[in-house]
Amino acid sequence: MAERERMSTVDTAWLRMDRPNNLMMIVGVLLFDGPVDAARLRDTLEARMLERFPRFRQRPVQDATGWHWETERRFQIDRHLRTAKLARRGGPGALQRFVGRLAAKPLDPRHPRWQFHLVHGYDGGSALVIRIHHCYADGIALVGVMLQMTDATPDAAPAAPGDDAPPPRSARAATGGLAALLEPLPDVVRQAIRFSGKAGQKYLELLRNPDQIVHYAGVAAQVATEVADLATMPDDSRTLFKGRPTTEKRVAWAAPVPLDDVKAVGRALGCSVNDVLLSCVAGALRRYLVERGAPVAGVEIRAMVPVNLRPPGRIEKLGNRFGLVTLLLPVGTVNPLMRLQQVHDRMEALKTSYQPLVAYGILALAGVAPHAVQKQGLDLLANKATAVMTNVPGPQQPLYFAGRRIVDLMFWVPQSGDIGMGVSILSYAGGVQFGLITDAGRVPDPGRVVAGFGAELERLVLAVMMEPWDEIRDPLLVEHEIAAAGRTANALSGKTPRRPAKRSP
Repeated sequence: MAERERMSTVDTAWLRMDRPNNLMMIVGVLLFDGPVDAARLRDTLEARMLERFPRFRQRPVQDATGWHWETERRFQIDRHLRTAKLARRGGPGALQRFVGRLAAKPLDPRHPRWQFHLVHGYDGGSALVIRIHHCYADGIALVGVMLQMTDATPDAAPAAPGDDAPPPRSARAATGGLAALLEPLPDVVRQAIRFSGKAGQKYLELLRNPDQIVHYAGVAAQVATEVADLATMPDDSRTLFKGRPTTEKRVAWAAPVPLDDVKAVGRALGCSVNDVLLSCVAGALRRYLVERGAPVAGVEIRAMVPVNLRPPGRIEKLGNRFGLVTLLLPVGTVNPLMRLQQVHDRMEALKTSYQPLVAYGILALAGVAPHAVQKQGLDLLANKATAVMTNVPGPQQPLYFAGRRIVDLMFWVPQSGDIGMGVSILSYAGGVQFGLITDAGRVPDPGRVVAGFGAELERLVLAVMMEPWDEIRDPLLVEHEIAAAGRTANALSGKTPRRPAKRSP
């Protein structure tokens, strides 16, 4: 690798987005079934991360011509692999507080901007907290990097330096995407249109049938419409979740929910797994607002959702190659079935959208614009949203890292501008993990939010079990039956239900 190479415009944009109250770090957590040996972890990082991806030996530097990647001549891995120990019997609460502190702590700009923290004393085993600046790669690429360091068995030896053996099949399968984006920008636009799902099929037809070029005007018009829509997009609802963030973060996660339950609900209701999960997120946010006594009638929360634009297969290059779509979550909708249908309809509409392409182009242009112009343009988009939400399909077989089985894993992408909440959904080994990172000034108790994810899935499962599929029933009637079933269950268990808050129509 060259001593110095120019940074791409998109990676530069992410580097320059850092703020004291919103650091552009991707934060990950891996939980293990026992203590991890620090020496073996060090060997694994050297052989499978540093040798395969030399970028992690480089740091961003700036000169009169812009930003570059510069190889650190005296690179020391011990600067980037730290150990910590939780208090005796450290459980999820202690680890979550530790992760929250690290999420608000900047990485040292004098060295490559990444760090691993091996945490001993977590629930009888170990945890690994990962912090990597977003300018190195997007979340999909970094999940791919992590998975290439895993094994299918606990007794696999660390790869020798320079070994280029492929990762386990389950790891390779998790790194797929929609398509590659190539530089310079005009080629980026052409390739992104070419591979943007249903919209891309129309473009391929144009290439095969030049006499249909008249339809290209329609494609151009649709892209122009997407740009205009983003520029004039109204703000989403003002809620407890929205406001200028502080410099203090909170994180929380809950026990995974069974992926089979999610699939069963989706099959029964004609929706995708993503539709079901996003509907549960909307329901959990609604629950929290109701518990806090906040209004929910008509509330819609906009989430920025990254869309992978990498080619299927193994991660060969790092960097940021993704677009964004904006999704309005119908938090104000009471009925879980109606809420799921609304999410499904909105996701279907996004499948023919050019938003990912437009967002990628904005980021590329922001990387070469003056810093003040970049801040103004990106803030315009970020301030119209309340959350950043990621949903990554992970491997469905248990994996081993440095000889220990990974019990659970999660990660959060950073929130730009004044966005103060990040939602992470990641499937692994038959379960779906919900994680949340919030600004402490807006949501000091994210554990109360994540507790609602599983509860909302249970409501959908119950609704599916109660629904006679030979007729279409009024969703409001189903809602009343669900509530009645809940009251009956509480009575049988001897619990006294709280007086329900007044619900919006």
